[in-house]
Amino acid sequence: MSQTMAGQDKTHDDFFHATAIAFGARGVLILGPSGAGKSSLAVELISRGARLVGDDRLMLSGEGGRLLARPRPGFEGRIECRGVGLLTVPAVAEAEIALVIDAGREERDRLPPPREILLFGCSLPLLHRSPEAQFPAAVLLMMTGGAHDAANDPTDD
Repeated sequence: MSQTMAGQDKTHDDFFHATAIAFGARGVLILGPSGAGKSSLAVELISRGARLVGDDRLMLSGEGGRLLARPRPGFEGRIECRGVGLLTVPAVAEAEIALVIDAGREERDRLPPPREILLFGCSLPLLHRSPEAQFPAAVLLMMTGGAHDAANDPTDD
């Protein structure tokens, strides 16, 4: 199942409303409306070893089939944490996006189908936000070598 999103006919956007983190050079782009939990998920992932690319507004560009994310100038290494304030966190200057999470859509399937999203000419895997407590840990495992096999349905749970 694929989804087309803003930017399908563009190659860059200097003020894309999203948050991004990275594990090494591999980035996670977190989409969603204000209040959907983009920064909260990013803070949780940063507490597990990720580095911030940018919070709230990003510079995105599709280059050679790769989606690159960069922080908005002047906001490098800073993320909003509701109820706490602005935090200064470990950051990177750029990341190639390998996974997109739509924080504005809650996952309802126990074993969701593979999804993709087209952004700036780049087709990327897409997850909807899961309310389950293990969701940040699962994202960490996916980004650091754990396998995501939607076709392998466990029969005894």
